[in-house]
Amino acid sequence: MPSPLRPFRALQPTQRRVFTACFLGWALDAFDFFLLTFCLDSVAATFHVSLPTVTTAIFWTLCMRPVGALLFGWLAERYGRRPTLMVNIICFSVLELASAFAPTFSLFLLSRALFGIAMGGEWGVGAALALESLPAENRGFFAGLLQEGYAAGNLLAAAVYGLVAVLYHGSGFASWRLLFVIGALPSLLVIYVRMHVQESPAWEARNRGPAVTSGSRRSSLAELLRHLPTFGVLVLLMTGLNSFSHGTQDLYPTFLKTVHHLSARATSGIAIIATLGALCGGPAWGALSERWGRRRALAASALLALPIVPLWSWSHSLLLLGMGGFLMQFMVQGAWGIVPAHLNELSPAPLRALLPGLAYQLGNLISSRNGVLQAKMASRWAGGSLAPVMAWTVVGVGMFVALVAILGREARGADFTAS
Repeated sequence: MPSPLRPFRALQPTQRRVFTACFLGWALDAFDFFLLTFCLDSVAATFHVSLPTVTTAIFWTLCMRPVGALLFGWLAERYGRRPTLMVNIICFSVLELASAFAPTFSLFLLSRALFGIAMGGEWGVGAALALESLPAENRGFFAGLLQEGYAAGNLLAAAVYGLVAVLYHGSGFASWRLLFVIGALPSLLVIYVRMHVQESPAWEARNRGPAVTSGSRRSSLAELLRHLPTFGVLVLLMTGLNSFSHGTQDLYPTFLKTVHHLSARATSGIAIIATLGALCGGPAWGALSERWGRRRALAASALLALPIVPLWSWSHSLLLLGMGGFLMQFMVQGAWGIVPAHLNELSPAPLRALLPGLAYQLGNLISSRNGVLQAKMASRWAGGSLAPVMAWTVVGVGMFVALVAILGREARGADFTAS
């Protein structure tokens, strides 16, 4: 039986290093983001604010991500994917450290908003660098594996949260602040990128010779306008997928602690199991999209999340909660595993670092109040319970994602070397 990682092992050493750097960049970016979701209640207690109020920190992070997609996407198109990725990693690491030492809730919100700009730039730049450097064969698999850097970051955040909660509970330096200090360590990845990662061959081929003229920049703008209908559909799709992901993840640790009254250790354990489902789902559905097509695989993974809702939301044992968490994220993040290839294949070559990331982050912006709305709905109409709110989120958003995916188009197998 062939190894599921055979496509990765078949890569050339330079390609493997590029993919590793992009995977780690996205994973550590997600790690820094998810640390907050595990300690919302602790941050609320530190600053003496309510849970719905502290979830606005998530809102501001998501809200500012389109700014980062524009800024870092433009830098990547003009100066290259590799140097832009390095600057991006430094930015989100430094801003994570700033969050740790915020003395007031207002400054904490400011640091999370600025962190959102840095986070918003990483995905588009990293995906373009990775997918432009890898062979078109098995692109769906590579895209799925790359996307699950997000799940790997969540897994790492769950593990670090559990460790810090056990070792430093009740310490003088609030444990959530220690988490954010640890979150600054991804800056060390820049050393690896600087020493071992090469620039995208596709970007170098397009930018070899004289500097890009204003006329060529205008043609890129014209290209964007020509693809505006596709871009609009992708923004709708990413709105649904962001609501799908954040609606099942951001308040999930709080849901486990408040609805099921789990300890920090049990919450960490269930979150880790759910994230393992995501890590399996992304590459599996990404590879499946090579056979079924991107649209059909997206719709199938979204719809298959619906029958898992009762197990995921209303189970009463740790075993069943773990099974529900694993299966839910296998489907949710399985759908996301198709996204990097799907969006990059639909993007014109001169905008491949900008357009996918911008569509992604505009979807994030539209769905950015998801956590706030879920918390308020639970407080007002569900007796404080997040269970029915999160369940109906999956049902509604899953059907929306499937519909938009089927109505859109795809360009499976597009040639990334063509300019």
